[in-house]
Amino acid sequence: MPKHEIAQGNRASELIAQRIRDLGDWRGEMLAKMRSLILDADPEMVEEWKWMGTPVWSHQGIVCTGESYNKVVKLTFAQGAKLKDPTRLFNSSLEGNVRRAIDIHQGDRVNGRAFQALVRAAVALNTSKPQKGKKTAKKTGKKGA
Repeated sequence: MPKHEIAQGNRASELIAQRIRDLGDWRGEMLAKMRSLILDADPEMVEEWKWMGTPVWSHQGIVCTGESYNKVVKLTFAQGAKLKDPTRLFNSSLEGNVRRAIDIHQGDRVNGRAFQALVRAAVALNTSKPQKGKKTAKKTGKKGA
C-alpha cells in the first residue's frame, strides 16, 4: 500500500478499503464500522488519504482521522475541543486545546448515535466558518470616496 500517496475521492476510498482489508482483524472491522457511521452521518463527507497512509474524512475541513495501532483504533477530531460531548466519547488527547480523540480497544462498544452526533457537530463547525480563499468585504474606515 502506498504510504506516501496523497489521494481524495475514489482513490482515497479504495486505499481506505484496502487498509481495512489489510488489518484483517477486529481493528479492520472497527475501522469499517466507524467509516460507515461517518459516511452515513454526512452524505457530503469526502474521504482522503494523507500523512503517510492516514484515512481522513473532511467536509469543508478535516472532520476526523482514523488510525489503527496494535491495540487501538483512534479517531481524532481536528476541532474536537470545540465540540460538546455529553456522552463522553472522547477519551484521548483531552489535554490539548484543539484536537480530541476516541480510542477504541478490542471488545469496546461505541454509541453509534452519539458518535454520529459528534460527526455532525464537527461538520456544522466546519461549515460555519468562512471558506478559505473567499474574499469578504472589508470596512476601510473611509467615509464616502
